[in-house]
Order: sequence, then structure tokens, then C-alpha cells
Amino acid sequence: MDERYQQSVMQMIMFGGNAKSLSIEAINAAKVKNFQLADQKLQEAEISIAQAHQQQTTMLTNDANVITEGKGEMTPVTLYLVHAQDHIMNAITFRDLAVEIVDLYKRLAEK
Repeated sequence: MDERYQQSVMQMIMFGGNAKSLSIEAINAAKVKNFQLADQKLQEAEISIAQAHQQQTTMLTNDANVITEGKGEMTPVTLYLVHAQDHIMNAITFRDLAVEIVDLYKRLAEK
């Protein structure tokens, strides 16, 4: 495993974990009717997810170039990479649910 690969995978884990934490913070803010903070945390979670996706895109682009142009080497699929993908998938799920939960808290606050 080369250093660039390790950095990319670690960033995917870091950004995914950050997005999940921010989503939980958004729910907690909405729970106490701080909807401005909740929306801010959801936006920050979206940015973290986009950063994780950028790492994925880089790997996919590399593999596409290997397939179409025969240049370089395919990205190795390691347990480390699978773990990173799991973090991203969970972050996206948490963010999606947090959006819905924040919306529910907003609706309850209107009544």
C-alpha cells in the first residue's frame, strides 16, 4: 500500500466520521430548537461528505484511466478501503435521517 493510497483512505474515514458527527450535532441542536445551528451543522456535514466523495472520485478516475488507457495500476480493494466505504455510506445515511429529523422538530416547533 503506497502512502497516497493510505492518505486517501484515511481521509475518506475522517470525512465520513466527521459528517456523521455533524449530523448528530444537527439533531441535538434541533432538539433544543436551535434551528439555525442545526441547518449549519447539516451544511457542514454535506461538505464533509463531498470531501469524502472527492477521494472516491479520484480512485474511480484512476481505475477508469487504467481500463481505458492502460496506464497505472488499479486501486487495490483492501479491508481498509472497504472500512472507509462503510464510513461514507453510514455518514450519508445519518445525514439523510438528520435532515428528516430536523424537519420534524421544525414542524413540531410551529405548533
